[in-house]
Amino acid sequence: MVVRKDEVTVDLNDVSSSLELQSRLMTSLDFPGWYGRNWDAFWDAITGLVDMPHRLRFVGWTDFADRHPRDAKQLRECLARMRAELPIHAAVVAYD
Repeated sequence: MVVRKDEVTVDLNDVSSSLELQSRLMTSLDFPGWYGRNWDAFWDAITGLVDMPHRLRFVGWTDFADRHPRDAKQLRECLARMRAELPIHAAVVAYD
């Protein structure tokens, strides 16, 4: 039986590209090595491949969102959609 992690923190302060963000998410959330590193693959991973932590905290969110507004929007939308569609499996997200 897999036990969900209590909290995962993702540091976005030094993320400089979409690919780097996807790699950071893959590492932080324990996605498999064959993860596709795009938003469709992210959705598939969080809804079917891994157990999301109870809490997910993004450090450096404001600066990251200023630097990468499209990725920030996609990430928020995916996590909000999961919260709406799969609430018992979704993480409570903090954007610090």
